[in-house]
Amino acid sequence: MAISYPETLDEDADLSEINTTPLVDVMLVLLIIFLITIPVINTSVAVRLPRQANQLRQSQPETVLISVDAAGASYWFDARLTDQQSLRDRLRKIAGQTPQPEVHIRGDARADYEAVARVLYACQQAGITRIGFVTEPPHGD
Repeated sequence: MAISYPETLDEDADLSEINTTPLVDVMLVLLIIFLITIPVINTSVAVRLPRQANQLRQSQPETVLISVDAAGASYWFDARLTDQQSLRDRLRKIAGQTPQPEVHIRGDARADYEAVARVLYACQQAGITRIGFVTEPPHGD
C-alpha cells in the first residue's frame, strides 16, 4: 500500500508539518538517562548528623584502655608501647580470654587518623570483637 499525495502539491513546495519523531527519540533518551542518574545523586546528599551525648557505661575491671596521643604514640593503660608488635602481642593474649574483654581506644583529637587506624588494625588482626571509642560529650549549643 503506497502513500498518495494530492496532485496539486508541487514537488518543490515545503511541507508545513513538523516531523516530531527525532524530538520524541531525544526526549526518551533523556528520560532514560535521568531515571538512571537520579538514584545515584540522591545517595550522595550531604547531611548534618545529630550530636548526641554518649551513653554512660561503667568500665569493667577487665576493660583494656589503649590511648593514642597527639604525636601518634600508643599507650597500654599508662605504659608507652615501643612498637606495633608489642601492641599486637598484648592484644593476642587478651583475645584468647573468655569472656573477651572490651578494648577502649582513647584517641587524641589532634592525632593523625593513621595512628588510630593502626590500633584498630592491630585489634582486627588479634581477633578482638568488642572495641569502643572513649569520647567527650558535646558542648552545649
